[in-house]
Amino acid sequence: MVSQITRGIKISVLTSFEGTYFKNYRIHFAFSYEIKIENHSKDSVQLVSRHWEIFDSLNELEIVDGEGVIGKKPVLKPGEFYTYSSGCLLSSPHGAMKGHFNMINFTTTKTFKVIVPSFRLSAPFALN
Repeated sequence: MVSQITRGIKISVLTSFEGTYFKNYRIHFAFSYEIKIENHSKDSVQLVSRHWEIFDSLNELEIVDGEGVIGKKPVLKPGEFYTYSSGCLLSSPHGAMKGHFNMINFTTTKTFKVIVPSFRLSAPFALN
């Protein structure tokens, strides 16, 4: 698990290799990840959008931007947390992801970025 705190918001990431499958005569490697967002600040905040950079050792960098996470824009009061799971497909057994969440502070009405630390996506059979 990797974790990072930005402006009182702690992001923790846990990854898992889900298996392989063939599609269009190519093998794909499926990974899941669980993200826990904890509000350690004194203000209520809302996650409004996300930015991902997905690194696949056999492909070019993929950028994914979108509103919320898994169709939701969670509001976190001080001391609250939100957890969600998602996943990605790679064409190789090794990769990584990193990014950030854009959030709004309800006290100041200002938006700010919360860093999602880089996390590895590695199939156990491919590790030394």
